[in-house]
Formats: sequence, structure tokens, C-alpha cells
Amino acid sequence: MSKTNSPENPAVRKPVALIAGPTASGKSDLAVRLAQQVEAGGRRAVVINADSAQVYADLKVLSARPDETEMGGIEHRLFGAWDGAEPCSAADWAAAARREIEALHDEDAVPVLVGGTGLYMRTLLEGIAPVPAIEPVIREQVRNMPQADARAALEREDPGAAARLAPADASRTTRALEVVRSTGLTLTDWQARKEGGIGDTVNLAPLILLPDREWLYERCDRRFEFMLERGAIEEVEALLERGLDPALPVMRAIGVPEISAMLKGELGRPQAIAAGQQATRQYAKRQYTWFRHQPPEDWPRVDNKSIADISFLVSLLRESG
Repeated sequence: MSKTNSPENPAVRKPVALIAGPTASGKSDLAVRLAQQVEAGGRRAVVINADSAQVYADLKVLSARPDETEMGGIEHRLFGAWDGAEPCSAADWAAAARREIEALHDEDAVPVLVGGTGLYMRTLLEGIAPVPAIEPVIREQVRNMPQADARAALEREDPGAAARLAPADASRTTRALEVVRSTGLTLTDWQARKEGGIGDTVNLAPLILLPDREWLYERCDRRFEFMLERGAIEEVEALLERGLDPALPVMRAIGVPEISAMLKGELGRPQAIAAGQQATRQYAKRQYTWFRHQPPEDWPRVDNKSIADISFLVSLLRESG
């Protein structure tokens, strides 16, 4: 992922704020507070969603999408922008975010990205590898292989990928194998050709929230119960009525499978709540690990409970354009 930009050509590179972190860490509130301070200084700011659940119109409650009050008078974009029947890939989101950022920069406004989907952010900043479409015959052959056979083939045909991937990681093994067989190049080769990233064209002011884990998990538990009281059950009922493909991201979002099982009589309410809370905590744990290790070391990492004053973030934006 791109490093924080150097001050070279500050007149050319325009500012983008980025607030990232695991679910329930307080990102949305901080993004609004930052945007309000930017606007208090005389410059318009707009919050742009970078969360893979909050992009779906069908998941207002279960994705904890901010309501009008929580938006604090700040314009928000790319929240609920996709219908659940249409999957939003990282490339789809990055293209939309890039358009929004360019439009805001043309208006001399400050984009404030906020979310917890690292792949979205990485794709926006670094670009995407232009891997051609996989040959259908090769895709079918590879995806019908037993995992042990696919792993052995990958070790022969792309030993670098095999060294990186766990032996049981079936989906990534399949992807790496079908790419090298279909294109003649490894995924690593394609990754070196990434295109479309904005990381080298903007002045990035990033901040990663990594609060105390127990505090975070307790918030996850409370929030899931609160969602059920605020309409999450009705939200899942509406999704089920649409008869969407269960494999769609919107149907696999945290809370949807658990509440679906409750509605179908497969789980009681207490069991559904416990399952939803556990899934949320596990997701937060994965996000926490990713944001702790994957972004550049020079991206500030803070405990949001200690942020009583965000003027330092505003100063970062002033330094970046």
C-alpha cells in the first residue's frame, strides 16, 4: 500500500484524508468530526465510504450506515450506492471513489475516506493488476480439481505463490493456478503491472484506529443487539423476499446468515444473537490484524479513545495541500 506522500510538488498533489480501522472502532464519528473541523476552517469536506458492507442499499442497519444525525451536516457519498443484486468488487468501488475524489478536487474540496475494507483502499491507492479474463475451459478444469491436486500443481507451476499460501487455502490456490495456466504469467507478475492507483498523485493524510481489543469486542457485542432492536430483522426479511443468490456479498454480510437462520427456525433468537456477535468479533479481529500489519509503517496508528482533539489531523491536511 502506498506510503504517506512526501511534500514534493505540494501545489500539484491535492489532499485526501483516510480514516481506517476495524468495525465498531469509531471511524465514522471521527471522519465527521474531521470534516466539520475542515469546514470550520473555510474549506468544504465530503466523507466517502470505503466499507464493503455500507456500499449496499439493502444493509442500512446491519452495516451501521450513519443516519442524518450521525452525518453531522457533512455530505456523505458511496453509502448505499449499490443494489444488493449487483456485487461491488474492489475494482468497482475504486473506480467510483476515484471519480468522486477527482470531482471534489476540481471543486477544491477535501475527500475524507472512511472504512474498514483494506482491499478497497489498497486497490484505490495502488491500482489493480490487469489480469485478463480466465479461459473458461481452464477455469472449469482448475475449479474441479481436488485441493491436494491443485496445491501440488501450484507448487510446480508457481512455486512463489505456493510458498505464500497456506496448503488449505483453496480459493487463493485456485486463483493463482488458473491465472498462471490461462495467461502464462504468475499473479506476482501481474501485480507488478498494477495500474489506476491514485497513491502517487495525491497527498494522503492517513490515520488507523486500533483501540483496545476488549473495548472493541464489547462494542461489537452491544452493537449487534442494538441492530436487532433497530430493524435488522426486517432488513433481512426484505432481503430474503427478493430471492437473491445466497452467494452474493450482500447475503453473506455479517448478520444476514445468522438472522436468516433465526427467521427460518434454525436458530432461536439468543443463539442467533450469540452467532452474530461471534461473527462480528471474528471479523473485527481479522480487520485489526490487517490494519496493524499491512499498511505502511509511517501511517499513524492510534487508540481512538485517546483522541480528544483531532486538530493534528487537520494540520496533516493543511501540510498536504
